[in-house]
Amino acid sequence: MSLFRNIVLTAVVAGLLSGLLLTVMQSLSTVPLILQAEVFENAAPGAGHSHSHEAVPSAGAAAPSHEHHHEGAWTPADGLERFLYTAAANMLSGIGFALVFVAVCEAMGGLNNWRSGLLFGIAGFVAVVLAPGLGLPPELPGMPAAELGPRQVWWIATAACTAVSLGLLAYSHSAVLAVLAILLLIAPHLVGAPLPPSHETAVPMDLEARFVNAVFATNLVFWAVLGTLAALVRAKFRSGEEAAANAAPGLVSR
Repeated sequence: MSLFRNIVLTAVVAGLLSGLLLTVMQSLSTVPLILQAEVFENAAPGAGHSHSHEAVPSAGAAAPSHEHHHEGAWTPADGLERFLYTAAANMLSGIGFALVFVAVCEAMGGLNNWRSGLLFGIAGFVAVVLAPGLGLPPELPGMPAAELGPRQVWWIATAACTAVSLGLLAYSHSAVLAVLAILLLIAPHLVGAPLPPSHETAVPMDLEARFVNAVFATNLVFWAVLGTLAALVRAKFRSGEEAAANAAPGLVSR
Protein backbone atom coordinates (compact mmCIF):
# COMPACT_ATOMS: atom_id res chain seq x y z
CA MET A 1 0.00 0.00 0.00
CA SER A 2 2.91 2.30 0.78
CA LEU A 3 4.38 1.69 -2.71
CA PHE A 4 1.08 2.59 -4.40
CA ARG A 5 0.72 5.75 -2.31
CA ASN A 6 4.27 6.85 -3.09
CA ILE A 7 3.78 6.24 -6.82
CA VAL A 8 0.63 8.38 -6.77
CA LEU A 9 2.32 11.15 -4.79
CA THR A 10 5.31 11.06 -7.15
CA ALA A 11 3.01 11.41 -10.14
CA VAL A 12 1.09 14.27 -8.55
CA VAL A 13 4.22 16.29 -7.74
CA ALA A 14 5.91 15.67 -11.08
CA GLY A 15 2.69 16.22 -13.05
CA LEU A 16 1.76 19.46 -11.31
CA LEU A 17 5.18 21.07 -11.66
CA SER A 18 5.83 19.95 -15.24
CA GLY A 19 2.29 20.90 -16.28
CA LEU A 20 2.73 24.38 -14.82
CA LEU A 21 6.06 24.76 -16.61
CA LEU A 22 4.43 23.70 -19.88
CA THR A 23 1.74 26.33 -19.43
CA VAL A 24 4.33 29.07 -18.96
CA MET A 25 6.23 27.90 -22.05
CA GLN A 26 3.02 27.78 -24.09
CA SER A 27 2.05 31.29 -23.06
CA LEU A 28 5.36 32.52 -24.46
CA SER A 29 5.52 30.38 -27.60
CA THR A 30 2.43 28.59 -28.91
CA VAL A 31 -0.37 30.82 -27.60
CA PRO A 32 0.77 33.94 -29.53
CA LEU A 33 0.90 31.83 -32.69
CA ILE A 34 -2.60 30.50 -32.04
CA LEU A 35 -3.91 34.05 -31.64
CA GLN A 36 -2.28 35.06 -34.94
CA ALA A 37 -3.82 32.08 -36.70
CA GLU A 38 -7.27 32.95 -35.33
CA VAL A 39 -7.00 36.30 -37.12
CA PHE A 40 -6.51 34.52 -40.46
CA GLU A 41 -9.26 32.02 -39.62
CA ASN A 42 -11.80 34.73 -38.81
CA ALA A 43 -10.85 36.71 -41.90
CA ALA A 44 -11.24 33.72 -44.22
CA PRO A 45 -14.34 33.71 -46.46
CA GLY A 46 -17.15 31.56 -45.08
CA ALA A 47 -15.84 31.53 -41.53
CA GLY A 48 -19.13 31.07 -39.79
CA HIS A 49 -18.02 29.56 -36.53
CA SER A 50 -15.06 29.60 -34.21
CA HIS A 51 -12.75 26.81 -33.21
CA SER A 52 -11.35 26.03 -29.80
CA HIS A 53 -7.70 25.07 -30.17
CA GLU A 54 -5.44 24.10 -27.31
CA ALA A 55 -1.76 23.56 -27.85
CA VAL A 56 -1.03 20.02 -26.88
CA PRO A 57 -0.15 19.60 -23.24
CA SER A 58 2.29 17.35 -22.38
CA ALA A 59 0.47 15.63 -22.51
CA GLY A 60 -0.11 14.66 -25.24
CA ALA A 61 -1.06 14.07 -28.65
CA ALA A 62 0.90 16.09 -31.07
CA ALA A 63 -2.27 17.48 -32.59
CA PRO A 64 -4.52 19.92 -30.76
CA SER A 65 -8.13 19.05 -30.20
CA HIS A 66 -10.69 20.62 -32.49
CA GLU A 67 -14.10 21.36 -31.12
CA HIS A 68 -16.62 23.36 -33.07
CA HIS A 69 -18.49 25.92 -31.00
CA HIS A 70 -21.60 27.65 -32.23
CA GLU A 71 -21.78 31.38 -31.80
CA GLY A 72 -22.65 32.29 -28.23
CA ALA A 73 -20.97 29.21 -26.71
CA TRP A 74 -18.76 29.91 -23.69
CA THR A 75 -14.99 30.00 -24.13
CA PRO A 76 -12.30 31.28 -21.74
CA ALA A 77 -11.44 34.94 -22.20
CA ASP A 78 -7.98 35.79 -23.44
CA GLY A 79 -5.47 36.67 -20.77
CA LEU A 80 -5.49 35.41 -17.19
CA GLU A 81 -8.67 33.32 -17.53
CA ARG A 82 -7.32 31.44 -20.54
CA PHE A 83 -3.97 30.95 -18.77
CA LEU A 84 -5.63 29.49 -15.67
CA TYR A 85 -7.83 27.07 -17.62
CA THR A 86 -4.85 25.99 -19.73
CA ALA A 87 -2.75 25.53 -16.58
CA ALA A 88 -5.46 23.38 -14.98
CA ALA A 89 -5.76 21.22 -18.09
CA ASN A 90 -1.99 20.85 -18.43
CA MET A 91 -1.47 19.96 -14.77
CA LEU A 92 -4.27 17.37 -14.81
CA SER A 93 -2.87 15.91 -18.03
CA GLY A 94 0.59 15.96 -16.49
CA ILE A 95 -0.59 13.97 -13.48
CA GLY A 96 -2.27 11.44 -15.76
CA PHE A 97 0.82 10.99 -17.91
CA ALA A 98 3.03 10.86 -14.81
CA LEU A 99 0.91 8.05 -13.29
CA VAL A 100 1.35 5.93 -16.41
CA PHE A 101 5.00 6.96 -16.69
CA VAL A 102 5.96 6.02 -13.13
CA ALA A 103 3.96 2.77 -13.25
CA VAL A 104 5.72 1.71 -16.47
CA CYS A 105 9.11 2.67 -15.05
CA GLU A 106 8.46 0.65 -11.88
CA ALA A 107 7.49 -2.36 -14.00
CA MET A 108 10.74 -2.02 -15.97
CA GLY A 109 13.02 -1.82 -12.96
CA GLY A 110 12.30 1.59 -11.46
CA LEU A 111 13.79 5.05 -11.74
CA ASN A 112 17.30 4.64 -10.38
CA ASN A 113 18.47 8.24 -10.67
CA TRP A 114 17.70 11.50 -12.45
CA ARG A 115 19.54 10.32 -15.59
CA SER A 116 17.27 7.30 -15.97
CA GLY A 117 14.28 9.58 -15.41
CA LEU A 118 15.53 11.92 -18.12
CA LEU A 119 16.03 9.06 -20.59
CA PHE A 120 12.60 7.60 -19.83
CA GLY A 121 11.12 11.08 -20.23
CA ILE A 122 12.70 11.53 -23.65
CA ALA A 123 11.38 8.09 -24.64
CA GLY A 124 7.93 9.23 -23.53
CA PHE A 125 8.24 12.32 -25.74
CA VAL A 126 9.21 10.19 -28.73
CA ALA A 127 6.30 7.78 -28.20
CA VAL A 128 3.57 10.24 -27.25
CA VAL A 129 4.45 13.38 -29.21
CA LEU A 130 7.13 12.99 -31.86
CA ALA A 131 6.09 9.73 -33.54
CA PRO A 132 2.36 10.59 -33.78
CA GLY A 133 3.30 14.15 -34.75
CA LEU A 134 5.09 12.92 -37.87
CA GLY A 135 1.73 11.89 -39.29
CA LEU A 136 -0.57 14.25 -37.41
CA PRO A 137 1.41 17.45 -36.88
CA PRO A 138 0.05 20.07 -34.47
CA GLU A 139 -2.66 22.18 -36.11
CA LEU A 140 -3.42 25.86 -35.77
CA PRO A 141 -6.94 27.33 -35.95
CA GLY A 142 -8.07 27.36 -39.56
CA MET A 143 -6.00 24.33 -40.54
CA PRO A 144 -7.87 21.45 -42.21
CA ALA A 145 -8.09 18.14 -40.34
CA ALA A 146 -9.56 14.68 -40.81
CA GLU A 147 -12.41 13.33 -38.70
CA LEU A 148 -11.58 13.14 -34.98
CA GLY A 149 -12.34 9.41 -34.51
CA PRO A 150 -9.89 8.03 -37.11
CA ARG A 151 -7.22 10.48 -35.94
CA GLN A 152 -7.56 9.30 -32.34
CA VAL A 153 -7.35 5.64 -33.36
CA TRP A 154 -4.22 6.26 -35.45
CA TRP A 155 -2.63 8.36 -32.70
CA ILE A 156 -3.20 5.72 -30.00
CA ALA A 157 -1.94 2.92 -32.26
CA THR A 158 1.16 4.91 -33.20
CA ALA A 159 1.98 5.81 -29.59
CA ALA A 160 1.50 2.20 -28.46
CA CYS A 161 3.58 0.74 -31.29
CA THR A 162 6.36 3.26 -30.70
CA ALA A 163 6.43 2.62 -26.94
CA VAL A 164 6.61 -1.16 -27.42
CA SER A 165 9.26 -0.74 -30.10
CA LEU A 166 11.46 1.43 -27.87
CA GLY A 167 11.08 -1.07 -25.03
CA LEU A 168 12.12 -3.98 -27.24
CA LEU A 169 15.12 -2.09 -28.61
CA ALA A 170 16.26 -1.09 -25.13
CA TYR A 171 15.71 -4.33 -23.21
CA SER A 172 15.84 -7.12 -25.78
CA HIS A 173 19.01 -8.82 -27.01
CA SER A 174 17.26 -10.92 -29.64
CA ALA A 175 17.73 -10.13 -33.33
CA VAL A 176 14.20 -11.33 -34.06
CA LEU A 177 12.70 -8.96 -31.48
CA ALA A 178 14.87 -6.13 -32.81
CA VAL A 179 13.42 -6.67 -36.28
CA LEU A 180 9.92 -6.78 -34.76
CA ALA A 181 10.66 -3.50 -32.97
CA ILE A 182 11.66 -1.81 -36.21
CA LEU A 183 8.53 -3.10 -37.94
CA LEU A 184 6.36 -1.76 -35.11
CA LEU A 185 8.14 1.58 -35.33
CA ILE A 186 7.44 2.10 -39.02
CA ALA A 187 4.12 0.23 -39.41
CA PRO A 188 1.79 3.13 -38.44
CA HIS A 189 3.57 5.44 -40.87
CA LEU A 190 3.33 2.90 -43.68
CA VAL A 191 -0.41 2.74 -43.07
CA GLY A 192 -0.54 6.52 -42.94
CA ALA A 193 -2.48 8.97 -40.81
CA PRO A 194 -6.03 10.01 -41.78
CA LEU A 195 -5.96 12.92 -44.20
CA PRO A 196 -8.37 15.87 -44.41
CA PRO A 197 -10.62 16.10 -47.49
CA SER A 198 -8.90 19.35 -48.47
CA HIS A 199 -5.62 21.09 -47.66
CA GLU A 200 -6.80 24.62 -48.42
CA THR A 201 -6.19 27.08 -45.60
CA ALA A 202 -5.74 30.80 -45.07
CA VAL A 203 -3.05 30.23 -42.43
CA PRO A 204 0.46 30.97 -43.76
CA MET A 205 2.74 27.96 -43.96
CA ASP A 206 5.56 29.70 -42.08
CA LEU A 207 3.20 30.30 -39.16
CA GLU A 208 2.24 26.62 -39.14
CA ALA A 209 5.93 25.59 -39.28
CA ARG A 210 6.78 27.83 -36.32
CA PHE A 211 3.85 26.38 -34.38
CA VAL A 212 4.90 22.78 -35.04
CA ASN A 213 8.46 23.53 -33.91
CA ALA A 214 7.20 25.31 -30.78
CA VAL A 215 4.88 22.44 -29.82
CA PHE A 216 7.62 19.86 -30.25
CA ALA A 217 10.14 21.96 -28.32
CA THR A 218 7.84 22.70 -25.37
CA ASN A 219 6.70 19.08 -25.14
CA LEU A 220 10.29 17.84 -25.22
CA VAL A 221 11.07 20.06 -22.22
CA PHE A 222 7.84 18.95 -20.52
CA TRP A 223 8.66 15.24 -20.83
CA ALA A 224 12.30 15.71 -19.85
CA VAL A 225 11.31 17.66 -16.73
CA LEU A 226 8.51 15.22 -15.89
CA GLY A 227 10.89 12.25 -16.08
CA THR A 228 13.63 13.97 -14.09
CA LEU A 229 11.26 15.20 -11.38
CA ALA A 230 9.59 11.80 -11.12
CA ALA A 231 12.97 10.15 -10.61
CA LEU A 232 14.06 12.67 -7.95
CA VAL A 233 10.77 12.50 -6.02
CA ARG A 234 10.63 8.72 -6.31
CA ALA A 235 14.17 8.50 -4.90
CA LYS A 236 13.10 10.53 -1.85
CA PHE A 237 10.18 8.21 -1.19
CA ARG A 238 12.31 5.12 -1.80
CA SER A 239 14.82 6.23 0.83
CA GLY A 240 11.93 6.63 3.25
CA GLU A 241 10.66 3.14 2.42
CA GLU A 242 14.11 1.68 3.02
CA ALA A 243 14.47 3.51 6.33
CA ALA A 244 11.07 2.23 7.46
CA ALA A 245 11.99 -1.31 6.42
CA ASN A 246 15.28 -1.15 8.35
CA ALA A 247 13.52 0.17 11.44
CA ALA A 248 10.79 -2.47 11.38
CA PRO A 249 12.85 -5.39 12.81
CA GLY A 250 13.93 -3.25 15.75
CA LEU A 251 10.34 -2.40 16.51
CA VAL A 252 9.32 -6.04 16.39
CA SER A 253 12.16 -7.13 18.70
CA ARG A 254 10.95 -4.75 21.36
